[in-house]
Amino acid sequence: MVHVVPERYAVIALIKHAMRAMMPRTAALPGIVDTDLDGFLRRMRAEADALYWLGLVAGAWVFALSPLLTIRVPLPSFLLSAKPLDRHANAIQNHPLYMLRMSATLVRLSAGMCWGSDRHVRARFALAPSPADPGTFRSS
Repeated sequence: MVHVVPERYAVIALIKHAMRAMMPRTAALPGIVDTDLDGFLRRMRAEADALYWLGLVAGAWVFALSPLLTIRVPLPSFLLSAKPLDRHANAIQNHPLYMLRMSATLVRLSAGMCWGSDRHVRARFALAPSPADPGTFRSS
């Protein structure tokens, strides 16, 4: 029996893959994988402007399909092993093609919002947890 994954779960998985590759855990700091990325993406999907969400999805697709342009490997990024994936994540952020760089920037910006608001990450920088979202600014 074949299990079909609904489109929205596949898109979320693709975004998470790109974010994890761009913001890995280090010896000194937690990575995006150490945050509540699922909760963040659910909130972002519900609250973000449609154009922003479209840009994030497009950025994740560009990240997945561009290793040929960045590291000369004709595979999608989700089939790369750890070292080539890390090389791709670094190369796309410094690529001479502006559209490639900017699509990666949108994914990394979104990941940074999740990472920077995480209480464990903030504790590493001796910052208090972010206050609860007052819900006063919405695009719709």
